[in-house]
Amino acid sequence: MNKKELVAAIAEKAGITNAAADKALAALVATVEAELKAGGKVQLVGFGTFEVRERAARNGINPLTKQPITIAAAKAPVFKAGKAFKDAVK
Repeated sequence: MNKKELVAAIAEKAGITNAAADKALAALVATVEAELKAGGKVQLVGFGTFEVRERAARNGINPLTKQPITIAAAKAPVFKAGKAFKDAVK
């Protein structure tokens, strides 16, 4: 399912226009992004949790030259599915 299909499905289930569903989806994504940038997390009970995790620096190998390299520490957004969501997908 791509974004266009998701927007159409949201509009149909909520009984709203595609334009309104697109605005709602864009607002959700923007809000989650802003909260994660601020260092917080977004928890939707029954669905899951969006949060940022730190990845430590580590050693790796350049696949072209086979030389060892250092991969810098980074922050990565993660999603952890909630129990109800996991059970619904099973």
